Amino acid sequence: MESVKKWFMSSQAFLSMLLVQIFATGMQLLSRIILVQGSFIFALTTYRYIVAAVSIAPFALYFERGLAKKFNWRILLWLFINALVGMTMSLGLFYFGLRDTTATYSVNFLNLIPICTFLISIMLRIENLKIETLSGKAKCLGTIACVGGALATSLYKGKEFYIGQHHNHYVDKIVTATHKTHMLHGTFFLIGSCCSYTTWFIMQVKLVKVFPLRYWGTMLSCIMAAIQSAVIGVFINSSKESWRLEWNLQLITILYSGVLATAATFCLLSWAITIKGPTYPSMFNPLTLVFVAILEAIVLGEPLRVGTLLGMILIILGLYYFLWGKRNEMPHMSQTNVAASELSISMTDDATVHKSTTTIASSSSPYESIP
Repeated sequence: MESVKKWFMSSQAFLSMLLVQIFATGMQLLSRIILVQGSFIFALTTYRYIVAAVSIAPFALYFERGLAKKFNWRILLWLFINALVGMTMSLGLFYFGLRDTTATYSVNFLNLIPICTFLISIMLRIENLKIETLSGKAKCLGTIACVGGALATSLYKGKEFYIGQHHNHYVDKIVTATHKTHMLHGTFFLIGSCCSYTTWFIMQVKLVKVFPLRYWGTMLSCIMAAIQSAVIGVFINSSKESWRLEWNLQLITILYSGVLATAATFCLLSWAITIKGPTYPSMFNPLTLVFVAILEAIVLGEPLRVGTLLGMILIILGLYYFLWGKRNEMPHMSQTNVAASELSISMTDDATVHKSTTTIASSSSPYESIP
C-alpha cells in the first residue's frame, strides 16, 4: 500500500510539472509578441500579479480556512523576500532580457536554472550527490545531458525544415522587430533572472517550514510582488499611457499569465518542492524549449532545425536519467522531506493539519543552517 501511495504522489508531481511547462510555453509565445509591440514591462508584471492574487484567494479561503498563522515580522519578511526574488526580480529581469534579445535565446537561459539549483543545493547540503551510487551517477548524467541539449540548440543550427505554415507575414514582422536587439544588455538581464529563479527554488525549502500554507503563501507573495512592481514601475515611467489596459492581446496575456502562469504555476511548484526537493521542478524547465520549438513550427510557421531536434533528444534523455535517479533515491529520503510530504497531503484535512505542522516545526532538519 505504501509503494502505491509513493507511486501515486510521484505521478502527480510529474504531471504537475509537465502542466507547468505547458503554461510557461503559452506565456513565452504571448509575451514575445506584446513586448515587441512596446508594452511596459512593470505594468505587465503588476497587473499579472494582481490577477494571480485574485485567482488564488478562493483556494486559500476555502482549503486553508482558519489555518493561517498569526503573522509576525519574520513571516512577513520571508514572504516579502520570496515575492521580491521569485516574482518581481526574476520575471522583470527575464522580460527585459526577452525584449533585448530573442525568444529562443531567452528560453535557453531557463535551462541554466536546473544546473545552478542542483549545484547550489549540493553546496548547501540540501541535495545529496552520492556520486558513488547508481542514482547519483544518473542525476549527474541527466543534468549534463539537459545542459548539453540546451547548448546544442543554441550553438548548432543545421538544416532547417518546416512542419507548419511556411510563410506568415505577421510572424515575419515580429521576427524583424526582435532582430533590433541589445544582446549584451539582454544577456546580463537573463543571467540575473536565472540567479533569481535559482535563489527562489532554494528559498522554498525554508519558506515551507516558516509558513507551510501553500495557497496563503502564494496569494500574499503575489500581492507583495504587485506592490513592488507598481512602485518600481511608477518610479521608472508614471505616464498613464504606459499603464492603460485595452481589449487586446496585452489583456489576454495578463489574464493568462496571472491565472495559469503565476497562480497555478506557483502553487504547483511549491507543492512539488515540498515533496520532491528544490532540484526536481527545475529539471523540467528544458521542456519549455521543446514545447516552444514545436508550437512555433506548427502554429507560427517557424522552421525546425537539426540542432533543435538534437537538443530535444538530449533534453528528454537527460530528464529521464535524472528522474530515474531521483526515484531510486526516494527510499533514502530524510525525515524532514517525509514530514513535508505528509504536511502537503494533509492540507485538505482540517483535523490533521495542525498535527503535521507541529511535526514539521519540531523535526531536526539540515535546512536549519539556511538563513
